[in-house]
Amino acid sequence: MKLNRPILIGITGGTGSGKSTVARAIFQSLSEKNILVIEQDSYYKDQSHLSFEERVKTNYDHPLAFDTPLMITHLRELLQNKPVNKPIYDFELHTRKRETQHIEPRDIIILEGIMILDDPVLRDMMDIKIFVDTDADVRIVRRIVRDIKARGRSLESVISQYLSTVRPAHLQFVEPTKRYADIIIPEGGNNQVAIDIMVTKIKSVIRDQLIKA
Repeated sequence: MKLNRPILIGITGGTGSGKSTVARAIFQSLSEKNILVIEQDSYYKDQSHLSFEERVKTNYDHPLAFDTPLMITHLRELLQNKPVNKPIYDFELHTRKRETQHIEPRDIIILEGIMILDDPVLRDMMDIKIFVDTDADVRIVRRIVRDIKARGRSLESVISQYLSTVRPAHLQFVEPTKRYADIIIPEGGNNQVAIDIMVTKIKSVIRDQLIKA
C-alpha cells in the first residue's frame, strides 16, 4: 500500500560526522521500502559563469553556497509525488555538470547535508530531524580521507580549507542547529543501537501513515 504523502527524514551534522553512513544504514534497514536518498551537496550553486580560479575560492561551508530555493522546490514536488531532475555537482571543476539525474518520488525520502536544519522552511517540511554528533578530530580525519580520495584534493588544501572555512562555519551554522533535531545520534555510523532505534521510529511513522490511508 502506498503512503498518502511521502515521509521526509533530514539527517545533518558536521562534515565527516557520519551522516552518509547513517543514511546508508537506514536505507539498508528499510530496503524493502520505497526509499530515496538526496544529498544536499547536489544543490551547490551553479558556477559555470565564473572562472576556475574564482570557483576554487568558493566557501562551500556557508548557507549561501547552496541553491536552497531549488532544493525546496524539488522536495515539494517529490512530496506531491512528482518526479524531478536533480542537479549533479562536479567537485573537481567546482560547478554543476550539464546533465541532471531524473528522480522518481518515493514513499520515504532521506535528505542528508550539513545545512539542512539551518533553513526554517526546510525544517518545517521534515517529519523526522536527525543530528549526527561526532567529535571534531574524528570528523577532520574523515574529511581528509574523503576529499583526497573522492574529490581530487591535496592534503594541504583540505587542511587549509578546514581551518579557514569549515571549522568556523561549523561553529556558526551547523552546531547551533542541533537544538532543532528530534534525535541526536552520537558517534555517527558507529552507533548501531541509535540507528536501530531510528529505524524502529521510522517504521512506526510508516504504520501510522498506512492506518490513516
